[in-house]
Amino acid sequence: MSHAEVPAARTPREVLTCYYEAILDKSPDDLADLYSVDAVHEFPFASLGFPPRFEGREAVRAGYRAVWGASPAEVREVRRVAAYETTDPEVIIAEHVVVGTLPAQDAPFTVPGLLVLHVHDGLITRVRDYMDGSAVAGPS
Repeated sequence: MSHAEVPAARTPREVLTCYYEAILDKSPDDLADLYSVDAVHEFPFASLGFPPRFEGREAVRAGYRAVWGASPAEVREVRRVAAYETTDPEVIIAEHVVVGTLPAQDAPFTVPGLLVLHVHDGLITRVRDYMDGSAVAGPS
């Protein structure tokens, strides 16, 4: 009897790539599917209508669906500034800039951010998401 090979779990760097693709696509489902069932996503800086934290994969899905669904922002690019491996093989720290436009104001925006991703068995278990979303509010 042969055993089917079980695919290897994604590395933290591979999860980060998928995370950025979900942001670029504004896909709450693709994003949430990267999380473990009991994951925690924290936003230490209040920003863009996000609560301080989401607890659980389905809270991530519902929360991003609500925030992204209500936002007119169009994401054009996620610029990867740097990714840092840590001494913990399940943790990666990443700097990025989300670039997009607010069509109604014809206004470009940039949102710099830093992520601390904890990944176990190929799924996100915890995120600390530091972003400055003030530019998405548009010109004052």
